[in-house]
Amino acid sequence: MDHVLPITLELNGVRLEPLAPHHAEGLRAAAGDGELWTLRVTSVPEPDEVDGYIFKAIEMRPTRLAFAVIDIASGAVIGSTSYHDIVPAVDRLEIGYTWYAKSRQRSHVNTSCKLLLMTHAFETLGAALVGLRTDNFNHASQAAIERLGAKKDGVLRHHAQRRDGTVRDTVMYSIAAGEWPEIKAHLRYKLEQHKAD
Repeated sequence: MDHVLPITLELNGVRLEPLAPHHAEGLRAAAGDGELWTLRVTSVPEPDEVDGYIFKAIEMRPTRLAFAVIDIASGAVIGSTSYHDIVPAVDRLEIGYTWYAKSRQRSHVNTSCKLLLMTHAFETLGAALVGLRTDNFNHASQAAIERLGAKKDGVLRHHAQRRDGTVRDTVMYSIAAGEWPEIKAHLRYKLEQHKAD
């Protein structure tokens, strides 16, 4: 797996484009849809922290590539997601730092984004494994990751600090390259079912 270069990906009315300063106002609006920064178990920036959030994400390259999630029809920024902990030497990366405006949660958006990111990771970048992680108390995120078909690897205890100063346990998941064809078929099926609703 080579270094992960900035790229724009599109599917199902959703576009992922490399996060940049011009996305700041849109990110503020997306975070404000549900005041997501008040949730204890997420990393959503407060409105006055958005510029720093974007700067830090850009500064973390090449071990992180952050995306703005765009609704193609309206052009609105509806969230953010990233490749992170990118380790080309072992063909491994993770997908995370993911959040969406409250009005887009429990819609096709997360499935579309994961299908885009995993397809690119496995089929273009040649990843051997894609990891995902979440807070041990973020049960909604754990359920969403499990619905993708990821396997639970375990729990890293006393692993990372939350915004309120407490220290979380981190639940780790992964999908191996050999599992990807079945998971890809499952995600496509889920998106087709969503269209039929």
